[in-house]
Amino acid sequence: MTTASVAAEPVIRVSDLRKAYGATRAVDGVSFEVRRGEGFGLLGPNGAGKTTTVEILEGLRRQDSGEATVLGIDVARHPDALKARIGVALQTAALYPKLTVTEVIDLFRSFYGRGRATGELIGLLDLGEKSATQTRQLSGGQRQRLAVALSLVNDPELIFLDEPTTGMDPAARRSLWDLVLALKAEGRTIVLTTHYMEEAEVLCDRLAIMDHGRILESGTVTQLIDSRFHERAVRFERIAELDEKRMAAFPGVTSVRGEDRRVLLYTRDVPATIGAVLTAAEALGEEPQDLAVRRATLEDVFLDLTGRALRD
Repeated sequence: MTTASVAAEPVIRVSDLRKAYGATRAVDGVSFEVRRGEGFGLLGPNGAGKTTTVEILEGLRRQDSGEATVLGIDVARHPDALKARIGVALQTAALYPKLTVTEVIDLFRSFYGRGRATGELIGLLDLGEKSATQTRQLSGGQRQRLAVALSLVNDPELIFLDEPTTGMDPAARRSLWDLVLALKAEGRTIVLTTHYMEEAEVLCDRLAIMDHGRILESGTVTQLIDSRFHERAVRFERIAELDEKRMAAFPGVTSVRGEDRRVLLYTRDVPATIGAVLTAAEALGEEPQDLAVRRATLEDVFLDLTGRALRD
C-alpha cells in the first residue's frame, strides 16, 4: 500500500453502531468515518450518546452490534492493541488524589515505552504552578487540563477528548483550543465531543450533530449551516401579546423559532423584518428587548433539527 493510500484510509470507520442500557438506546445506529489528520466532532447535549460512542471507539465499552474500526483495529476484538497508539481524556477522570501533578504524569508515562517528557506536558497545559500540588487540591478546570496532559504522555497519533473544556474558565478554554489546533497542525487526528457550539466551530473540520443516540446530520460547519439557512436571524425577547402566526407574516420572514425566552425570526429582508417588529411592538405599548441580528449558526441548525436549543 502506498503512502498516499495509507493517508487516505479512514482512521476511524463506524457502521450501524448500537448500544442499549435496558430500554434506553444510548447509541442507536450510528455510522461515520474520520479521516487522518482532521478534527472530528460529536456535537450534542448531555445524554445524546456522544460519550458512549467514543468509549466504544476507545475500547472501554463493548457495543451490542455494529462495527467499529480504529487505526485498522477491530475495537471489539482487539481493544488492547489500540492502547499504545491513542490518547484518551475522559469526561470525568479518576486521578490518584494524594499524588502530585508531576507524580501522576510520571506514573502514566511509565506505562509506555516512549512518550513526551513530563516537564514538556506540564508546560503545554500550563500546569507549572501546580506541578507539586496533589491532584485532590486541583480545581475542576485544572483537573481537566491534567487529564489532557495524561492523554498525550504516549505521543499518540489519535486523541480522544471527551468534553475537554468543561469547568474551565474562558482563558484556559482558549489555551486548550490553541493546543488542539497545534496537535492537528502536527498531523494528529482529534476526535472531540462537546456541547459548546463555538468549540465545535473552532476545532472541528467536520462534525456530526447527535441527539437521542442518533446522528441527525454531519458535514463541515459551512455545509451544515448552508444546507438549511440562507437567512439572517433577528432575535429579541419574547413579547407575550405578539404570537408566532402574526410574526410569521412579517415581511421577509421564512420561519419563526423559540429559544428560551427569546424569539428568532429567520428572514431574507432584515430591515423590513425589524421595521415590522418595532411597529408591532409599539402598537402593543412594548419595546423589543435584546434586539439583535446575527448569521445562522450551529445552534440554529440544532434547533431546526430538534426543535430545542443545544444547551437545553
